[in-house]
Amino acid sequence: MKADLLNIYDGLYKHFGPQRWWPADSAFEVAVGAILTQNTSWTNVEHAIANLKKARCLSFRKMRRIDEKKLASLIRPAGYYNIKARRLKNFLKFFDRNYGGSFKRMKSKSVFSLRRELLSVNGIGPETADSILLYALGKPVFVVDAYTRRIMSRHSLLQAKDGYETIQGIFMDNLPNNTGLFNEYHALLVRCAKELCKKKKENCRVCPLGETQT
Repeated sequence: MKADLLNIYDGLYKHFGPQRWWPADSAFEVAVGAILTQNTSWTNVEHAIANLKKARCLSFRKMRRIDEKKLASLIRPAGYYNIKARRLKNFLKFFDRNYGGSFKRMKSKSVFSLRRELLSVNGIGPETADSILLYALGKPVFVVDAYTRRIMSRHSLLQAKDGYETIQGIFMDNLPNNTGLFNEYHALLVRCAKELCKKKKENCRVCPLGETQT
């Protein structure tokens, strides 16, 4: 398994090059984006982020003070905007109460403790929590999403019934515990799935991973 995972990474990296993901100007922007990207495309999230920046609301203190209804109107392009505004407010409340809005203070805690805390926030699931841990806090956690599942299952490296924690364990148990590697690997899987290994049609002919096994 270790050799298979490293071969996939090498093939994707040589084909696509470094992805430099997550595209954001701050750790706070990453956290906001991680919540907004639930059940929508990144393009929609970019529009919502642009609205927040234009309104000069993309900071912890300003977003903490802004009315939930106003926040929902600003993030409307991300879809499910009322639900996501509430989830953002839940995160902000947690972030304020536990860390005073400081990612530096947050980063000082262990991955295990932080993950447990984030998962206790209403509206934050494993993928969102791990995205915040990896991309905003630089913690060595592998993020699993639908793209990861699609590519790995098509290459017979996991089963359809495998849950989030099982899939995450495949990567974290077989790869070096390295934040940079986890960051780049996940981003490369996303790029490959969006461009080549699509949901309804695989383009195996030009894919650096070759023919799928399913």
